[in-house]
Amino acid sequence: MRFLIQRVSHAEVAVDGAVVGRIQRGLLVFVGLGAADNEALFTPAIEKITNLRIFRDAEGKMNLSLRDVGGEILAISQFTLYADARKGRRPSYTDAMPPAQAEEMFERFVAALRAQFSGVVQTGRFGADMKITLLNDGPVTIWLDSAQMNWA
Repeated sequence: MRFLIQRVSHAEVAVDGAVVGRIQRGLLVFVGLGAADNEALFTPAIEKITNLRIFRDAEGKMNLSLRDVGGEILAISQFTLYADARKGRRPSYTDAMPPAQAEEMFERFVAALRAQFSGVVQTGRFGADMKITLLNDGPVTIWLDSAQMNWA
């Protein structure tokens, strides 16, 4: 699994002009699912994401987590996180999970996220042409790749 995490003051996602997910202070989390990913990665990934100390404390230092600040999450499925652009000009997505399998896996990930995190969790719409609006706070943007983590 790959995650692109942005600390935001607010974010929203719209499909066909209608807002389908909206958060205030929290994290916009783009979720990429790889062909070899499985549910064993969910718990350690969720623990890492929700406990990253990337929010400012009273002294302005990044010492607080999403849980500490009562933040919210907007999770967006993003297969392009598995783009391989090493050759040519058209990225390859052969390492991404096939769409039908990825949709089911993303839904299970979101269910696990909601079970393990008591705050607001919003999502986009899998496979839709989504328009995302955000105010990046910092900016703070973090990249996590399960292949590079010692999670499971």
